[in-house]
Amino acid sequence: MEAFLEILKYTIPGLIVFATAYHLLKLYLDDVQRSNQHTLRSEAQKVSIPLKLQAYERLTLLCDRMEVMNVLLRIRMDGMSVAALKGALLVAISQEFDHNTSQQLYVSDTLWKIISLAKDETLNLVVTASAGLDPQAPDDALVENLIRLLEQQGQPSPLQRAIMALRAEAGQLF
Repeated sequence: MEAFLEILKYTIPGLIVFATAYHLLKLYLDDVQRSNQHTLRSEAQKVSIPLKLQAYERLTLLCDRMEVMNVLLRIRMDGMSVAALKGALLVAISQEFDHNTSQQLYVSDTLWKIISLAKDETLNLVVTASAGLDPQAPDDALVENLIRLLEQQGQPSPLQRAIMALRAEAGQLF
């Protein structure tokens, strides 16, 4: 029995020292791992933040370029008919959007849905403005309907609301 107590005298302090060393070493290694993860995260942000900002810039430009009045300035030519202008507007807006779909990788799903809905509302505006017009009539009738509908819509337009959402999300990066 005395030998057993003698063994315990040396074993218990040894176990306490081992447990303390193990605990301190684990805390140290966990801290080193957190530090490494923080370093990796900040290095990744040095690359990803400029890419995200570039995506927000491109999507803002996309929304501006899809505005009906801006598209009209780019594509309208003398002698166009209502049907030709309507088709050109729908194609230009759709192509502009399709050209920038890769930017959705850098923004939230909610923001991308806002931009997609704004594009759809803009296309619907063109279709609504052309409804009831003679397809062979001069394009002035369609332009007048578009201006009237835009004035009735009030401000901000769906694309301007999308730009506001872009600004809000981009501001969250900082």
